[in-house]
Amino acid sequence: MSVDEVWWVAVGASAVALIALVLAAWSARWLRRIRRAQRALVVGETADLVEFAVGMQTRIEQVEGVVAKAVAEVTAQRRRLDSCYQRRALVRYDALKDSGGKQSSSIALLDAKGSGVVISAIQGRDAARIYVKEVLTGDAASVELTPEERQAVDRAMAS
Repeated sequence: MSVDEVWWVAVGASAVALIALVLAAWSARWLRRIRRAQRALVVGETADLVEFAVGMQTRIEQVEGVVAKAVAEVTAQRRRLDSCYQRRALVRYDALKDSGGKQSSSIALLDAKGSGVVISAIQGRDAARIYVKEVLTGDAASVELTPEERQAVDRAMAS
């Protein structure tokens, strides 16, 4: 081998070494960026992305479980609220001819479906009577409603 050939081989090897050095520096810089992004994502924890993703999946499953329980509880509470007395109406009237001032009254207490009770208090000069009647979905259950009680139920259903 001549001196010129050796020189060209040395120049070629140097060029390959320089290219390898540039690629190694670029790879190191690229890896540093990935690690910096990973640290920012993991918020300072010393864990890799796979461990972080597994931890996030576990936390998401826990949150989904809590949400499912909350939805079930809200549904149960909604059913309870529907059965509570929500609608009410009061009607005052003169039940007896000799009494004045609308001393008698009927009050309807109904749930969301229109079921509940009507309580009537009939006031006279020397006596008072109280009647309680059951209402199912806006209609009398067993005992017929008086016009005033029907009016109270209709008003309660409209509210």
